[in-house]
Amino acid sequence: MRPGWVKALVIAGCVLLSITGCGSSGKTSMVSGRAVSGLYDPAQVGGLPVSDGPSGPRPNAPAPTGTVKNTDNGEIDHLALLSLNDIEDFWQQNWPAAAKKPFKAVSTVVSYDSSDPSSPIVCRTKTAGAINAAYVFSCNLVEWDRGQLFPAAKKFFGDMAVVGILAHEFGHALQVNGGLVNTRTTPTLVMEQQADCFAGVYLRWVAEGHSSRFTLSTGDALSHVIAGMLKISDPIMTEEDYEQSEDSAHGSGFDRVSAFQMGFNSGSGTCAKIDTDEIKKRRAGLPVALQEEASGGADPGEVTINEDTVGTLVEILNKIFSPKSPPTLSFASSSCSDAKPTRGASYCPATNTVVADLAALQEIGKPGGRKGMTDPQMLQGDNTALSIVVSRYVLALQHERNLPLDTAVAASRTACLTGAAQRGMTQVVSIPSGKQLVLTAGDLDKAVIGLLVNGVAASDVNGENMPAGFTRTIAFRGGVLDNVDECFDRIA
Repeated sequence: MRPGWVKALVIAGCVLLSITGCGSSGKTSMVSGRAVSGLYDPAQVGGLPVSDGPSGPRPNAPAPTGTVKNTDNGEIDHLALLSLNDIEDFWQQNWPAAAKKPFKAVSTVVSYDSSDPSSPIVCRTKTAGAINAAYVFSCNLVEWDRGQLFPAAKKFFGDMAVVGILAHEFGHALQVNGGLVNTRTTPTLVMEQQADCFAGVYLRWVAEGHSSRFTLSTGDALSHVIAGMLKISDPIMTEEDYEQSEDSAHGSGFDRVSAFQMGFNSGSGTCAKIDTDEIKKRRAGLPVALQEEASGGADPGEVTINEDTVGTLVEILNKIFSPKSPPTLSFASSSCSDAKPTRGASYCPATNTVVADLAALQEIGKPGGRKGMTDPQMLQGDNTALSIVVSRYVLALQHERNLPLDTAVAASRTACLTGAAQRGMTQVVSIPSGKQLVLTAGDLDKAVIGLLVNGVAASDVNGENMPAGFTRTIAFRGGVLDNVDECFDRIA
């Protein structure tokens, strides 16, 4: 967030290893209810049932085939080759109708250890120090770092995160070998988001149970894959830096998750249609760069979470939504006769009060970092905490319409309305106090991290959240990209 009198908004949450979809009580059960749109159905993930259980290589998976150059014959290379076998099998059977050339397999796969100074040169490029995975179109090869990148991805996000990274890289092979892009003229942003989208198409096939090599549960495991995409998104830059590197940008975490979910929900035809115009339309009005500080560096966009900040936020929400009876804001803990407390902030329908727990919000809002894949704190910051306050406020909007607040549908609608509020905060909102709190680049990523790690912003009045992080994120995105009316019309 960017205030006129304080710094911008970014939020902190729980550690990466605790992505479990827990509400304030740690439960994931929901009262029955069904959203009008299947996309927002709390019991589904893109039309598939919510499931938790084993995810990763099947115990009876066939042995990987093919040769990995420069391999150490270890566990990581075994997993990577098995992944590429599966991904290539899928695309051989499901080559996009939009492709202008027939299926073509990747010619070479190469493993290296980025921590080894003597790591080889691959396709005329040094791999020592390259914590990366890539498709190199000039040599039609896929390469990966077995030393640092994949071990960290596996440790913090699970085996399917490694599979997801390689599905993205094969998405680039599909683009080039299928004639869907021109490597000289197609912007990197378009190529990257198409590849994220193609990864979503493949991983849905796995989630449907079609793969002979892997399983993917649509609950916790898929949330980990999404969290991994957020972690490896582009760093947020200043407007000047962004303009200079726009042609080579991969996109924000929110961009990447959007593209992945488009593929998971709608198939490869949707991926092939992603172009500059589609991305600009999808991003319309959303900030993509940070403000510059007087020193010339990037303002990280963090605000101090205190009574002034939360009070300003509620003032802004009153102006965005204009409820007939705005909820009262309180910082004093008190019992509520018709709702349970939730961590960070709660809503009491009986008194129409939003109760903010500053100590909890400050803990949730501690900034995380972009210190590489080995940083388990993720991309948390102020908006991870402040989006919780927003989610309790929008329960008051639903209460004003006499809608039930203790159902799964209420949880889904809450996520959507929280997203709609975030859209409203992309511009300066004039309020009586004259203060400001404006969404800045990266804030949406931090809200999404909150949706994945604690789920409060996608929970009902008692803190019971939607069981699948994927669907929480879909509902939130629906509010960001559509409007308030859509949240009430499509989630009922």
